Amino acid sequence: MAANRRSRNITEGVARAPNRSMYYGMGYQPSDMSKPFIGIANGHSTITPCNSGLQPLTDAAEAAIKAAGANPEIFGVPTISDGMSMGTEGMKFSLASREVIADCVETAVQGQWMDGVLVIGGCDKNMPGGMMGIMRANVPAIYVYGGTIKPGRWKGQDLNIVSVFEAVGEFSRGRMTQEDFDGIERNAIPGTGSCGGMYTANTMSSSFEALGLSLLGSSTMANPDAEKTDSAAESARVLVEAVKNNLRPRDIVTRKSIENAVTLIMATGGSTNAVLHFLAIAHSAGIEWTIDDFERIRKRTPVICDLKPSGKYVAVDLHRAGGIPQVLKLLLNAGLIHGDCMTITGKTLAEELAHVPDKARADQDVILSIENPMYAEGHLAILKGNLSPEGAVAKITGLKNPVITGPARVFDDEQSALAAIMDGKINAGDVMVLRYLGPKGGPGMPEMLAPTSALIGAGLGESVGLITDGRFSGGTWGMVVGHVAPEAAVGGNIALINEGDSVTIDAHKLILQLNVDEAELAKRRAAWQPPAARYERGVLAKFRRLSSSASKGAVLDGDE
Repeated sequence: MAANRRSRNITEGVARAPNRSMYYGMGYQPSDMSKPFIGIANGHSTITPCNSGLQPLTDAAEAAIKAAGANPEIFGVPTISDGMSMGTEGMKFSLASREVIADCVETAVQGQWMDGVLVIGGCDKNMPGGMMGIMRANVPAIYVYGGTIKPGRWKGQDLNIVSVFEAVGEFSRGRMTQEDFDGIERNAIPGTGSCGGMYTANTMSSSFEALGLSLLGSSTMANPDAEKTDSAAESARVLVEAVKNNLRPRDIVTRKSIENAVTLIMATGGSTNAVLHFLAIAHSAGIEWTIDDFERIRKRTPVICDLKPSGKYVAVDLHRAGGIPQVLKLLLNAGLIHGDCMTITGKTLAEELAHVPDKARADQDVILSIENPMYAEGHLAILKGNLSPEGAVAKITGLKNPVITGPARVFDDEQSALAAIMDGKINAGDVMVLRYLGPKGGPGMPEMLAPTSALIGAGLGESVGLITDGRFSGGTWGMVVGHVAPEAAVGGNIALINEGDSVTIDAHKLILQLNVDEAELAKRRAAWQPPAARYERGVLAKFRRLSSSASKGAVLDGDE
């Protein structure tokens, strides 16, 4: 077994006594001092269904660590519910919580000199935040996803959280009865677990299987099911072995394993937020990875899973069809992922996939073949042009024609944009511009699920464009472009758009363009003044001051 970091670094003799005494006060015995101390970062809370089912997983991991001859040390990490905070001032704290979670993991692991860490999380920022903390601490680690939610039901239709947001748009346009609106609201969330489609939580957890730091098959399990608890216990046993072998995250997470993760994201139709989060994870791991790498992977990766938001199925359907291991095996056989990448089990990804069938089962249509995909290329396109010289992210699946040129309808906040949609003031052919919502401008880069869902509910998802320097929920689809960089708050050209200006979104040519000549833009730039800071103290003030561009992951410990 690898030497215990604690016993290796605590001075022998009298100086060790106070340290040991603190542990004896918690019931430890002298024999425990030579065992590994393994942290469990517990994201349990009763704030959100995503995290309210995590305590049984923590309990199972704790018991398994003890049984494997190590000492579990449980500590808490916070969460913000994206679904609950959406459309409110609270949504600005969502991305900031990613940094807080990363800081919590790094601080506890390093401050208490833990030999390994198992991170358990549920809601969207739990995954990237936990992984960033894992990469910074670089002790043997594994990620345990809390599990997905099961679908809700109303009048024979499956529901999820996005069903509620889209119902708002339908109801406001008179396209839905009060009975159905109330029924959807009350039945969309039937219990514990994270949002069910290939939204941000399921996107990130699935990608961690490909990355090598979560057990294969674990990311599509439903939180209430016994197999999820069993998987948490098995994850703990695997981690204890990794501690014995000193197998560290930076031995596993490499440029090639990030390529595997991003390929999986493209193949499953995952969330736009994955772009932001993997830029941040790579930064924390010290790996060179840029926004242009996503476009490189997109062009060679077909979408082979029919999953919401733009498809039919949810994560539990994917699980029944063979889950992420089946998707990875198809990608491996096609030469699209690197099978020689190491995983937390000590085996390569190819070795872990050896038992998985070469072809998906014929009795399902969730996972398609490489030869007959939903789309020949990936769905997360990086658009550039005079509106986004650093890049912007568009999700282009589910659209008949992801190209529009139209008059700009300009909004400096989310609420006025949503009101315009609800009041019927947005028309087919318009391009909505939502700005001053980036990492510094929001601050905190809030998600725009409320207005995008309202557009879908109003029947305008295919005919109205929307661009923003903010983010989108993983549940968003439509002719939408986010992460526009540079953002408005630092003087990016999105700040210079006037009402009625012609704007082009062209996902075929990868262009995001303001059709105004440079001389006019120079005049507007000279007259532009940065807005006053919305927060002067606290978490969001720090985020505003320290955050990098979205094109670099909106990290707080970067060069900007």
